[in-house]
Amino acid sequence: MNPADVNLYLVGFMGTGKSTVGRAVAQRLGFNLLDSDHEIERLQGRTITDIFARDGEAAFREMERAFVAAGHPGERTVVACGGGLVVQPGMLEQLEARGVVVCLHASIETILERTGRHRTRPLLAVENPDERVRTLYAQREPIYNRCGTVILTDMRPLHDVVGHVIRAWRRDAHDFVRVHA
Repeated sequence: MNPADVNLYLVGFMGTGKSTVGRAVAQRLGFNLLDSDHEIERLQGRTITDIFARDGEAAFREMERAFVAAGHPGERTVVACGGGLVVQPGMLEQLEARGVVVCLHASIETILERTGRHRTRPLLAVENPDERVRTLYAQREPIYNRCGTVILTDMRPLHDVVGHVIRAWRRDAHDFVRVHA
């Protein structure tokens, strides 16, 4: 495999910019962009909120596993992963076996501001969404910090974040090819 064809998986907490950064990175690299949440919605013919309400979070997490296992191309794709995807046991290793993993990170204040604009997230459909964000963030942060290169998205222009992600991907894609040759 050519390092220039290695998939890129963007992981991180909700509101860190995975979809926005993923779109820009895919455009610059000439890659396809897939958002795992949007792909699951498309395949299921219903929203994530509906899946959570009818089937529960565990069923949704199984759908994420199936998407990672067989639901996307094996090369030249940027995948913006749902915030909880990589938190599941074994999922980081599955992503690392398929490409380069880069984690986008933001401060809790930035995440609260960004997620406050979009209250359609099923995990935030609770009485105190800000407290829920703080609790989830505290639980997940140690896992995210183990996910490849961690890139801060707070207070940085998009082009700066995109450039940093592409540099990390290029560096790690060479290592990926060497290990998986």
